[in-house]
Amino acid sequence: MDDRAIGVTSAALEAYRARLRARGIEAPADAQILPDAAAPDDRDFERLHAALSGEAHPQADAVLASAAARLRGWMQASPRRGDAALLRHLERDVQGQMRLNTMPPLMRASMTPRPWNHNPVRRLWRWLRARTTGVRGAMRAQTDAGDGGPARRDTRWRGAGTRRRSLLIALVLAQTVAATYLMTAVLPYRGQHPLEMAILAVYAVLFAWISAGFWTALMGFWTLLLGRDRHAISASATDDPPLRSGERTALLVPICNEDVPRVFAGIRATWDSLCRAGLREHFDIFVLSDSNDADTRVAEVDAWLRLCRDVDAADRIFYRRRTHRIKRKSGNIADWCRRWGSRYPYMVILDADSVMSAACLKRLVQLMEANPDAGIIQTAPRAAGRDTLYARIQQFATRVYGPVFTAGLHFWQLGESHYWGHNAIIRVAPFMQHCALGRLPGNGALGGEIMSHDFVEAALMRRAGWGVWIAYDLPGSYEEMPPTLLDELQRDQRWCRGNLQNFRLFFTQGLHPAHRAVFMTGVMAYLSAPLWFVFLLLSTALLAVFVLAEPQYFTQPYQLFPNWPRWHPEWAMRLFAGTMTLLFLPKLLALLLLVCRPREWRGFGGPGKLAQGVLLESLFAAALAPIRMLFHARYVAGALAGFTSGWKSPPRDDAQTPWGQAVLRHGGGSVLGLAWLAGVYWLNPSFLWWLLPVAGSLVLAIPLSVYSSRTSLGRRARQARLFLIPEESIAPRELRSLRALLRRKRPPPDFRAAVADPVTHALVTLTAGRRRRLPPPFREQRDAAGEALLSQPPQHADNAMRLRILGDPDTLARLHRQVWTGTDVHRDWLRLS
Repeated sequence: MDDRAIGVTSAALEAYRARLRARGIEAPADAQILPDAAAPDDRDFERLHAALSGEAHPQADAVLASAAARLRGWMQASPRRGDAALLRHLERDVQGQMRLNTMPPLMRASMTPRPWNHNPVRRLWRWLRARTTGVRGAMRAQTDAGDGGPARRDTRWRGAGTRRRSLLIALVLAQTVAATYLMTAVLPYRGQHPLEMAILAVYAVLFAWISAGFWTALMGFWTLLLGRDRHAISASATDDPPLRSGERTALLVPICNEDVPRVFAGIRATWDSLCRAGLREHFDIFVLSDSNDADTRVAEVDAWLRLCRDVDAADRIFYRRRTHRIKRKSGNIADWCRRWGSRYPYMVILDADSVMSAACLKRLVQLMEANPDAGIIQTAPRAAGRDTLYARIQQFATRVYGPVFTAGLHFWQLGESHYWGHNAIIRVAPFMQHCALGRLPGNGALGGEIMSHDFVEAALMRRAGWGVWIAYDLPGSYEEMPPTLLDELQRDQRWCRGNLQNFRLFFTQGLHPAHRAVFMTGVMAYLSAPLWFVFLLLSTALLAVFVLAEPQYFTQPYQLFPNWPRWHPEWAMRLFAGTMTLLFLPKLLALLLLVCRPREWRGFGGPGKLAQGVLLESLFAAALAPIRMLFHARYVAGALAGFTSGWKSPPRDDAQTPWGQAVLRHGGGSVLGLAWLAGVYWLNPSFLWWLLPVAGSLVLAIPLSVYSSRTSLGRRARQARLFLIPEESIAPRELRSLRALLRRKRPPPDFRAAVADPVTHALVTLTAGRRRRLPPPFREQRDAAGEALLSQPPQHADNAMRLRILGDPDTLARLHRQVWTGTDVHRDWLRLS
């Protein structure tokens, strides 16, 4: 060996020893690694790791063998109270390799989806055939409704729900018929022109949608004003019994490429609340990762380790990353159910931004125990924690108006309610038996994996006889809003596709009518946007016909007297005022409800600031409504045309919208708004004022989107006590803990640290899984690709290759040696913090 190579080896060994000492690991001296004081050579890196491990190992396995010793050394240098529990999870697998178990032992169970039977024609044919052949039991066998369902204890709420929903339908129909009749008086041809007929049809659907929201808010206001609801799920358990000894509830946190410090800060805030309440032994937390970003994966396992060390919860907080991301979030939860679900009677689903108090979690378990026929109990999460102006306005709106609408939903739905996919408790056994989701047939946007799984799971749970409830008055459940308008619209694109997809299940056999209505409301939440857009276009077309074409005095055959076409703006103003009343009266009722309760309005900065906030929020919502309309109309059209949308987790931090992005996303709408205004002005300038609120908002979309995303404006509003919510003025301890943890957050390690840092490399190696015995050609190919990876900057590395390396302990060990001893390594790989 020449002197130059010896110098490189000596320098590499000394640099590596320095890194070990920096991480608190005692590095062996030369006498411990060099046999008989021989001169250093290219095998000394393996000898160093063999000395670290304290065992005799083949040279090829020495780096792998020392991983456990490196992790132990680092933990001993800065001991934490959870180290002993973590070290108990270090054990050898069937291959003799040390592994750090991040999950409990498996307890496998079955969770198999059943074929969808949602073709009404086919079902009708089978029913007729069964009737004619006398095979009555065949139809019963085709449905799983009530199969394995609960024994019904109290059915009074079922009759009350039927009566209430019948009343709602009658109120909406009566109000819609009256409004549509008045609309005919506004139109110039009294609804007899073909364009007017189309306008009336679209108007009737839109008005019915608005009317349903109005009556929902009105009954929610009445329920909250009275302060009692005999059918409320929270009233079913009046005492505070202790939780059953030895029985645990699983808290599931499905994540996918999230902001890792924010996710684990929320988990820590929830866990600390449980510990303060003495409920540590009754809950386990499972972080279920679908992340496919290599840097995020390294950060997640590092954050899990540090959390377990800090709170001594290695036997209570678990982490798992799926290799195959089948069916996204629903598949992640179903995979957990098959492997560990039979261990737990209940599971609470949390989002990446969720925080829940111990009192809320305990109450959910108590409500499940008090209601053996309840399958899902959904809380009403309160939004908090954002600083952008847009998010602050949305937080304020959901906090002021949300309780009214949620109580109204419960009033009409009772035990056939919504499930929103998070901050809810679920009975595991019936969920596994009835709520497995199969793929929808067909390709394109409306086929394949079910995206909005929550509505479908609630419908299947209710089909099996289990109740789905909203605990609308249960405090202690929190979430975060998207920070900007564009972030919210990006989330809506996925929700739009999911809700349209769910409508294919509208005729699925055995579903309760209430959940068919839930599917319809999910569709209308987005279909109302293109309907509104079509209504405006038809109105503009009717104006053009009225101005440019010859009047039609005789619109019916054998008509004796002519129709004199004439617009009636005074009638239009009355109808417009009535529609605005339906839209804004719920906000005034919510304001009145808070003003009547001093303990409530103090958290909003006082009655004056509360009223000012409601007024400004209403104006802001009116300005954004046309912008949302245009985006939602495009999403609906794209989904129906078969265009698929990507899946991207929303940002968990206060990200601001740059001008370039706003111009790119809103520029087309602004051009449309200008052209629309110009066209109406050319046709009839007097009608410009009717269109200005809609088209004018489209023109101003770019500055609205940019300025509403500013955190500086949001903080100024908070200083002025505008859009203040009780969770800010009188913050719960869980949210205070969350903010304190986020202030102390540190930059997480990335893939570079997994390759070069001795401790991070050891952790990733110990949690990577079993070693794969690749055939020699594949092993050589992967080793060559890994070495080529080190010759370029870390940020240029291919993510797919990095993921394969993270899952292959042998390649990761080779790269760890190469990055410290190789000669063709980019200098950025060793720039470690």
